[in-house]
Amino acid sequence: MLEPVSNSQVMRFGTYELDVRLAELRKNGIKIKLTGQPFQILVILLEHPGELVTREQLQRRLWSSDTFVDFDRGLNAAINRVREALGDSAENPRFVETIPRKGYRFVAPVNGNSSASSLGTEAEPKSKVRAWPKHPLAIEVLPYTVAAVAVLMLITVLTWWRSSGRMTQITRYSQITADGQGKSSGYTSEPPAPLISDGARLYFVEGPVGTKHLVQVSTQGGETSPLPNLFGVRRVLDVSPDRHELLVSVAGEHLERETPLMILPLPAGPPHRAGTILGHDGSWSPDGTWILFAEGHSLFLADGTGSGVRKLADVPGTAWWPRWSPEGKTIRFTVVSELGSPNPRQEIWEVRADGSHLRRTFAGLAVPAIQCCGNWTANGKYYVFSSPDFFGAQLWALREHPGVIGGPKKVFRLSAGPMSITSALPSAGNKLFAIAQHQRGQLVRYDRQAGQFLPFLKGISATDVDISRDGQWVVYVSFPEGTLWRSRLDGSQQLQLTLSPMQVLLPRWSPDGNRIAFVGDDHIYLVPRDGGVPEPAGGTPLEGEPTWSSDGRFLAFAPWFWLDGKSGISMLDLKTGAVKAMPGSEGLFSPRYSPDGKYLAALTTETSTLVLIDLKGGTKQKLCDAVAYPNWSRAGDYINFDKPYQEDPGLYRVHISNGKIEKVASLEPSLLSWAIVGKWTALASDDSPLVLRDTSVDEIYALDWDAQ
Repeated sequence: MLEPVSNSQVMRFGTYELDVRLAELRKNGIKIKLTGQPFQILVILLEHPGELVTREQLQRRLWSSDTFVDFDRGLNAAINRVREALGDSAENPRFVETIPRKGYRFVAPVNGNSSASSLGTEAEPKSKVRAWPKHPLAIEVLPYTVAAVAVLMLITVLTWWRSSGRMTQITRYSQITADGQGKSSGYTSEPPAPLISDGARLYFVEGPVGTKHLVQVSTQGGETSPLPNLFGVRRVLDVSPDRHELLVSVAGEHLERETPLMILPLPAGPPHRAGTILGHDGSWSPDGTWILFAEGHSLFLADGTGSGVRKLADVPGTAWWPRWSPEGKTIRFTVVSELGSPNPRQEIWEVRADGSHLRRTFAGLAVPAIQCCGNWTANGKYYVFSSPDFFGAQLWALREHPGVIGGPKKVFRLSAGPMSITSALPSAGNKLFAIAQHQRGQLVRYDRQAGQFLPFLKGISATDVDISRDGQWVVYVSFPEGTLWRSRLDGSQQLQLTLSPMQVLLPRWSPDGNRIAFVGDDHIYLVPRDGGVPEPAGGTPLEGEPTWSSDGRFLAFAPWFWLDGKSGISMLDLKTGAVKAMPGSEGLFSPRYSPDGKYLAALTTETSTLVLIDLKGGTKQKLCDAVAYPNWSRAGDYINFDKPYQEDPGLYRVHISNGKIEKVASLEPSLLSWAIVGKWTALASDDSPLVLRDTSVDEIYALDWDAQ
């Protein structure tokens, strides 16, 4: 049974109040429209009043790789939506202040979590005072008694202050692995993979999606070595209480989510299946009596052999990282909302071992909006989890029993960049193991003659590439910084066109090669090729991916429908500044003009279907389903695109003349031995596809922390 909404979930500022549970923003009791990503951003800012929240933090916390569109495409527009809803401005902020080159800060007082000192207290009623006996000995002893009581109180307060008032933090980082293999990346829609330990060694999966393998390394560090097994391992889930077996999930042939759970003896031996269980995650109870596993939207219990299965609870999403409390009475897990959910979330929930008291773990506590992947310490005093933060995911902890004189639970942050840290595993003593990542990429193009991907622009870490029509200039966005650059195609005459904290997306060259349109913050901007101050296109807030008409007079764009449900293509006349809606374009986004200006390609909001619009005749033709990032060839005879939502992701193109679809190259990680960053793809001047190869470095670290 879910807990009722607590007062701390209603945050008040000025004449406004925000109800987290109902997902409502109200002004003087009147509901104001603010949904989706803008609402979540306001929640995050209100959770940290007076604190800097960087654009990178917001981008990483709200971006998801599991949808047909990239959530970071709407981050900048969402900030403007927040200001519009609050009647605020960047120039004279009353609520949301812009910190140049850094991010944002909520500057108004928030009384949703008032401090104890601000609360009024009633005077305690007077009680009878018992007189001390008029005895010489009592008079002599009294000062010593008072002194002793004072000393005891002082010791109690100091003990409480040391254990509860002092900030617990990471004191040392020690690298455990150095093999350069990917460890934190999971399959589509899955949280990061966990680390498991039997005390002497760490067990984890690494490598590209589809070719992951189970490996081990000493907890003291050193070389990694694979564990021999006769089947592919998707995730390592848990180690048995006696440290003699591993619980793993099998990598299916078609990347299906629910697969058999297998038990692997340690250090070696023949594996066997855990009954007939099919699931995507699981763990043993502390006494080894039960196997808890997640399948679909439910949690189940089976006995130690995998038999006697019974349902424990249904959860509001997909459950991952199920973990038992040390005494075996409570189970915590991460709930991930389904693809296409209007309010995507990732939260930690809990349920008792008998299936009762299903609830959010952090109800009523000040916590990050997105939580994932938690583990208890052996003594049950702390619960450590991760949440996207300033430099990626960072570690947080819930202190279950703060101080010797009691008190409420408290959540605090353990790490603070520059590495992104996930998959925390508390160990003996004051030590944690975790996976740390440094983000970077390599720009590559697919050479059809060679049948392989080769470095492009010397393999720089850049995305959102566009090449001028004369083939002389290139513009791109640096990864992961998000700034706009232009250069000659040979890399010379490099020039930075924007500065942080503006995050740039989807730059497009004008037909004459003199200007660049791009998405930055909440506007479509224009900037000269040789630099200058970016100016908003049209002078009013316009959102969406811009595309130039063949004569350079118009920019077509469409709003990001995942923000508030709006869709449809509009045309901006750059001479007059007039904006007109394109008739019959409802339900479309991501428009692309053909080079000759006769057609407009776009995607549908529901299924990301590629649609071809004849601008003269007004007819529409469906070309292909589940498409991302369409790009016209130079001659306009093909549309190239990415198909990331299938068993064999790849690069494709469709012939405009006959509608025939042709596969250009596979993006299946098991074939490439690497994966791409996100879903972005573009075309070089010779129409060869471009992608950003993910070369981020994942390594395991041992973290010392001063937990009491």
